[in-house]
Amino acid sequence: EYQSLGVFSEFGVATPKLAVAKTPEEAAQKAQEFSGDDVVIKVQVLAGGRGLGHFKENGFQGGVHIIKKSQAAEYADKMLGKTLITKQTGAAGKPCNTVMLCEKFQIKTEKYFAILNDRGSGGPILIGSKTGGTSIEDIAAADPTAIVKVPVDVMEGVSEAMAKDMATQMGFSGAQADHAAKSILGLYKVFTDCDCTMVEINPLAELTDGRVIVCDAKVGFDDNAEFRQKKIHDMRDTTQEDPYEMEAKKYDLNYIKLDGSVACMVNGAGLAMATMDLLDLCGAKPANFLDVGGAANKDTVTAAFKLIQNDKDVKSILINIFGGIMRCDVIAEGVVSAVKEIGLTKPLVVRLVGTNVELGKKIIEDSGLPVHAIGDFHEAAKKAV
Repeated sequence: EYQSLGVFSEFGVATPKLAVAKTPEEAAQKAQEFSGDDVVIKVQVLAGGRGLGHFKENGFQGGVHIIKKSQAAEYADKMLGKTLITKQTGAAGKPCNTVMLCEKFQIKTEKYFAILNDRGSGGPILIGSKTGGTSIEDIAAADPTAIVKVPVDVMEGVSEAMAKDMATQMGFSGAQADHAAKSILGLYKVFTDCDCTMVEINPLAELTDGRVIVCDAKVGFDDNAEFRQKKIHDMRDTTQEDPYEMEAKKYDLNYIKLDGSVACMVNGAGLAMATMDLLDLCGAKPANFLDVGGAANKDTVTAAFKLIQNDKDVKSILINIFGGIMRCDVIAEGVVSAVKEIGLTKPLVVRLVGTNVELGKKIIEDSGLPVHAIGDFHEAAKKAV
């Protein structure tokens, strides 16, 4: 949250006064920088539902609190170094290494605003609602007409008139409409200049003192633009991410950790999804989504195999390859190389079909590894289960 608000302020978007602390002592010191007696303290983790969450280690309830400035160290100590569990984190939770202190303010009205890429219009789209502070999905379900959508010509961008009209449709009026329009222009500049995939503000709030500010935000960035957005991507907090997924990223593997026990290594997202579905139909749950892609080589496949075998939750492994761009012999060489290096500690089922399938099968047979080589998709899935 503090990172997104920091980026916004650089683009002229109105944000609340804030400070960041990584120790209780720093929180106590930073709290004194705020006027008044109270300050808001917020746990900083990559998950929603923080206010209703709880900390695993001490059972402390809530990741967002309005407190006296003198209580900053006490509350920071209950949060920092602990693990916050919310509806979005699952039982594992997210580690809290940082807290944000924010000025206390009174909200008069809450609106919703977002910028997304829209396949239908072929460009960015502004999305707004007079109602914010709650799930936009719930708002849309209750009243679809409450959602304002304005497609943007990416070559022309958002004009001042378009921003003002959007602000008005979202329920702002008078000077507040001008304030909101200025922030909308700034947010669109963030979206384009920072190669964002999503900018979501919930709420964009009008305060009782007349200000219109961004109170909370979710921002997604295009991984493919990392080379020209080094400053943004250097903010990445890897402690908030799954270590297996981080390791997979080093080798350009499309990997997502799941909660099942049968590991999958597949080429192509479609076949990967079908493999996961079939495992489910056979009575098991997949431990991961892993698409090695069409450009994988022996080293990439070796890394992929190490990744899934080292997962303590994995009980068996299913390799399902349809050789098109990805050749079966490359997969076989990678698997054999990995097994020779780290050993085979879990049952391994391999299904190879397509380009160089006979060569791939021969490589596995000649290796002498205890591998179950099965050509039928259904039978291979049942064996893995």
